[in-house]
Amino acid sequence: MDNNMFCYQCQETACGTGCRVSGVCGKKPEVAAMQDLLIYVTKGISNVTTSLRKEGKDVDIEVNHYITQNLFATITNANFDKDSLTDRIKHTLELKEELLKKLDNKENLFGAARWNGEPKDYAIKAVTVGILETKDEDIRSMRELITYGLKGLAAYLKHANALLRDNEEIDAFLQSALAKTLDDSLSLEDLIALSMETGKFGVDGMALLDAAHNERFGAPEITKVDLGVRKNPAILISGHDLRDLEMLLEQTAGTGVDVYTHSEMLAGQYYPAFKKYPHFAGNYGNAWWKQKEEFEKFNGPILMTTNCIVPPSESYIDRLWTTGATGYPGCKHIPGEYGEVKDFSEIIAQAKTCPAPTEIETGTIVGGFAHEQVFALADKIVEAVKSGAIRKFLVMGGCDGRMKSRSYYTDFANKLPKDVVILTVGCAKYKFNKLDLGDIGGIPRLLDAGQCNDSYSLAVIALKLKEIFGLDDINDLPIVYNISWYEQKAVIVLLALLYLGVKNIHLGPTLPAFLSENVTNFLVENFGISGITNVDDDLKAFFE
Repeated sequence: MDNNMFCYQCQETACGTGCRVSGVCGKKPEVAAMQDLLIYVTKGISNVTTSLRKEGKDVDIEVNHYITQNLFATITNANFDKDSLTDRIKHTLELKEELLKKLDNKENLFGAARWNGEPKDYAIKAVTVGILETKDEDIRSMRELITYGLKGLAAYLKHANALLRDNEEIDAFLQSALAKTLDDSLSLEDLIALSMETGKFGVDGMALLDAAHNERFGAPEITKVDLGVRKNPAILISGHDLRDLEMLLEQTAGTGVDVYTHSEMLAGQYYPAFKKYPHFAGNYGNAWWKQKEEFEKFNGPILMTTNCIVPPSESYIDRLWTTGATGYPGCKHIPGEYGEVKDFSEIIAQAKTCPAPTEIETGTIVGGFAHEQVFALADKIVEAVKSGAIRKFLVMGGCDGRMKSRSYYTDFANKLPKDVVILTVGCAKYKFNKLDLGDIGGIPRLLDAGQCNDSYSLAVIALKLKEIFGLDDINDLPIVYNISWYEQKAVIVLLALLYLGVKNIHLGPTLPAFLSENVTNFLVENFGISGITNVDDDLKAFFE
């Protein structure tokens, strides 16, 4: 197989244009090839399921789940294991062949729905189905924008499915939209319309997960989270899957093993259901990209429930475990289907043999400002806005990353006028959540709603404020959007905001490489999308 690859789905893609030799994330060409082929065959099976629905035939929930998991496995930093990706391709083709037996009219299927190669053919086929096989730059740009948005939507669905929450309408849309990215008859205008529809279903997927979380674990509460360590051996849980956190806490109860959250799993600290566990310790570390140095110092095992995995050092690879759609060669994987109780006994046993975590910081941080908690503060917030104590809200959510240019967001938060309140969600908060930003009349100037899976909260808060202030247009709210992005969940959040009518979003630290010049111009002209410049000039543009 040719060692070349092409991937530009994340913000840190090489040279701001695309990874062609090896992924900046650590993804090797052979893994990238299997991801390309997995997306291709997933589009193929989606073509079949969409055709079955048109014939009035049902699609099993297990098929919906598998398609969703396939997309999630290709998200940036989720799965680096070529063998597990190959197994997914093989199983997807087997499922598709069974579904084809139920389909009456097979005449209008695309090539991806007809292909059924053997494992020996995978590497050769992968070369012919990559991103650059779509020659028209604008069509390619829109197809990738939609596909990445669907990957982000799949992340929301995956976590809702893990809590046994499903929505057939969303699954049907996701699969039909995937199939449409194979359709050469669709114009640029057709694909633009499809991207907006993807945003609509993005809102629906976010609402589904938000309801699942709140019903299962209770609405997030304002919580002070400890950053120090205890003296017991411990397990560090990272990623986003709260069902995995729940099972781990249940199984570690009474074992003498503590559980710490890492990165976006910090949001687990805010849910009432988890506060009953005395061994649920604080948060250890920072955003995902610092994990190499922090995982080594944690001393105990680390459980990766979703993205974001950084290729591990030899010093702790034997302590790194994966589960769900994640995978990394040489790491133990804990299996378990939706509705099943996963067996964490091995990772718990390993934890008991390890020393307690090495302390890397002390103090506390406060979070838990999801929509219910903000609504509880609504009277104070409205009064502060009306009195002028709060001039504007700044939505500064999204993703963190390794690029030095992301220090922009720390500097921006530090230099903000004192009458501006930050609304944040996702790991972008690690650029400023440990700054002492103070409060305005008892309202903290940093309101952290949780992980990127909680982005729905910011949309709900904006819509509620629009209602409270009696506004006709969401863009008349005193809210500025300065969002940092890294991977595909940020893409679905962006499309969801555009669907809700939000304009003048600033996106950084760079605009996506997958946006062609014409597609970028469309977003600029119709939605006022723009990049960032420097802190001082942007502060003047936003607040003067």
